[in-house]
Amino acid sequence: MTLDIPFIAKAFFDILKALPLTLVISIIPLLFGFVIGTALALIRIYKVRFIHWIADFYVSFIRGTPLLLHIMLIYFGLPMLFDYLSELYGWGIRSKSIPLITFVLIAFSLNSGAYMSEAIRSGILSVSHGQMEAAYSVGMTTAQGLRRVIMPQALMASLPNLLHKFIGLLHGSSLAFTISLVELNGKAHIVATTNLKFLEAFIAAALIYWGLTFIAERITAFFEHRLTRYNRGGIQ
Repeated sequence: MTLDIPFIAKAFFDILKALPLTLVISIIPLLFGFVIGTALALIRIYKVRFIHWIADFYVSFIRGTPLLLHIMLIYFGLPMLFDYLSELYGWGIRSKSIPLITFVLIAFSLNSGAYMSEAIRSGILSVSHGQMEAAYSVGMTTAQGLRRVIMPQALMASLPNLLHKFIGLLHGSSLAFTISLVELNGKAHIVATTNLKFLEAFIAAALIYWGLTFIAERITAFFEHRLTRYNRGGIQ
């Protein structure tokens, strides 16, 4: 068997057509996960009555189970719940009308939120408690102190971890093919099966994933460098 180098180039551009979907699956859950993670972090830090137990269970369950399982639970469980509620309240629509990508986005967002909550929580806890006391001393409420003093510093400390989570979502997007969404990995499977050149197709896919990961790592390194200079009092 010989390696077909020209076909790797052809497969590269064929697989690249699935890049927009892969980026959607990676970026949108990152944004929703950030919102979920911030809420969870604050609930757990301030021990919101009753709710913090739910938040603790949520984070523990999500972090203790694989992403593929989350996709399957949402893919099979959400339609059952939706159809039940639709029949109960007479919405007149069925789960079959829900686009497949919705299930992946929900599963990825829930997964991302649990992991981000830990990064954001550690960022908040890294900020000196005295800064909140200083906020109180100038008349700020807890919400104002969090928004103006604590959260900006916490997010800066958490930023590298949040960017690394994007890399995890990027690689995890390949699991979307399990419910027939054709992202980069799914497109590679199709190209490989159609042309019976599996090694070449997956080499092309690997190059694309590596390139995206390299870009994300460079962005992460840039922000880490900026944060280090900031913490040392460097000129911005």
